[in-house]
Amino acid sequence: MQNDLAKNYKTALDSLTVYRGILNKPLVKKLYTLLGRLCMVEEDFDALLNEYNDFFYHLSQVDDYRNFKHYVITCVLYDENAFTRIVAKQNFADIDTLLLQTVENDLENLHKVAMLSSREMKDIILGGYAAISSSEKSITEKLPEWNNGLSDTRDGLSEIYHSLDQEQCWAKCIAALAKFHRANGSGDFARYKGFVWEKNSEFYGLKGLESTDPIRLSDLVGYNAERQAVLDNTKFFLKGYPANNVLLYGDRGTGKSSTVKALLNEFFAQGLRIIEIPKKYLEDYPKIIRLIRNKPQKFILFVDDLTFEDSEESFTALKAVLEGGLESRPVNTVIYATSNRRHLVKEKFSERAGLSFGDNDEVRAADTLQEKLSLADRFGITVIFSSPDKKKYLEIVEVLASIRNIEIDAKTLHNEALMWEMEHNGRSPRTARQFIDWLEAKIKGIAVE
Repeated sequence: MQNDLAKNYKTALDSLTVYRGILNKPLVKKLYTLLGRLCMVEEDFDALLNEYNDFFYHLSQVDDYRNFKHYVITCVLYDENAFTRIVAKQNFADIDTLLLQTVENDLENLHKVAMLSSREMKDIILGGYAAISSSEKSITEKLPEWNNGLSDTRDGLSEIYHSLDQEQCWAKCIAALAKFHRANGSGDFARYKGFVWEKNSEFYGLKGLESTDPIRLSDLVGYNAERQAVLDNTKFFLKGYPANNVLLYGDRGTGKSSTVKALLNEFFAQGLRIIEIPKKYLEDYPKIIRLIRNKPQKFILFVDDLTFEDSEESFTALKAVLEGGLESRPVNTVIYATSNRRHLVKEKFSERAGLSFGDNDEVRAADTLQEKLSLADRFGITVIFSSPDKKKYLEIVEVLASIRNIEIDAKTLHNEALMWEMEHNGRSPRTARQFIDWLEAKIKGIAVE
């Protein structure tokens, strides 16, 4: 009977052990429900039709549209389980044989399910019910289809995707999977480059970012010496040498945040991840480091636009982080912060003069002031990004124009660039880039006309 075939696929899913978490994936749940209905002796065709279309609807929502095999491959690569955690830290040769045998069995079952085609599913429906009417047969034949063919692969994953895509016995890919997890970690830390720490009514924890800023270091013009100091520290960190926390201080629009973001795209393949922590959540630092302490990746905890008011708890939290509390900073973690304020804390003239007369007036206000101003000194490295002078600003404009292949005489380019910065945000690399964006669009628009 054809419904015996449906039972075989359902049994393949029921047999998962190490990779059992994949059963909780939304699309796999839909397939499991559909297979369950197909296994029933007396099945309502309308209910079956509904489950089939519900499965296809959810399949059509995933990135690799209508390719069910690649959905399963993605589930395998990013599953967090005993095997993926162990091989991320241990040599493959040292893994327990019994665990490997269990994983091989899971991989074979997952491959079997991944290869389930819409044609086969239709045949199961058509051949499983003797009483199916001609109109129901016609409806079944017209049901939408998915494919299990090859497709383009994505950043840094082409090798392992290709192996699983081509191989007819996924158990043979176990060593390649171990290599992948050794290089990229497991679960969300293998799947995402960047994370943000979120706290709201719907989510609390590390949220992986599907899309991060694609900027590269080669896209950034000027400030090479400043950027090199950050780059060198990051390279030391990735190689396991002692590395410092870094404060990137300077004027707005000079590329401080872009420098940090560009590091992710340069060094992701070497195990670098970035976690952006909003300033108001700095008190959650202990929770964050417990999540990443024993991970094989290297993490930059990124705090953007860092400044403090008088009585913010986050000031105390950051101070404890930088000085090192009872719970030490893991060796796989550094803190990079950007700020427009050299001392990070707003300072008042009354504080500097020791002339505060409120109800909470301190006897030794100068000591408190010095504690506030010394916060920046607790970063091991401070890199200053100052606004460019006129000459440097025009040099940046020239380089950007050359990169974009904008053909314009130097005098006109300079005059337009200076006019732009006066009318907009002043001289900065950001202003230069905004000007070049406008100029390129203007020239291309004229050419089109």
